[in-house]
Amino acid sequence: QVQLVESGGGLFQAGGSLRLSCASSGRTISGYGMGWFRQAPGKEREFVSSINRSGSRTYYTDSVRGLVTISRDNAKNTVYLQMNSLKPEDTAVYYCAAGPYASATSASQYQYWGQGTQVTVSS
Repeated sequence: QVQLVESGGGLFQAGGSLRLSCASSGRTISGYGMGWFRQAPGKEREFVSSINRSGSRTYYTDSVRGLVTISRDNAKNTVYLQMNSLKPEDTAVYYCAAGPYASATSASQYQYWGQGTQVTVSS
């Protein structure tokens, strides 16, 4: 069982940066593609980024490309999401997820989910 726990959320200023972490306390994540999703109030959960098992391939939704970097450290069983040039519209609960396909952009394609971490960006 993969048990994911996100951290690193909080209140941030527009234009600032943050790094979210997602650690597994159960089975190793090395066998899974890992993704980050976010859900703003009143909106559907949306794909942000994903990374393949080795970390050699990454995927981003167009709206965050160039502003966000996903990475992973399989030895630490952790995935990261670095976000730069934060905007108020980045405010959302951020979730990490594990699944078989790193290229998957649909939430339904991921098997395991964390509880989420709130990110609030003030202008």
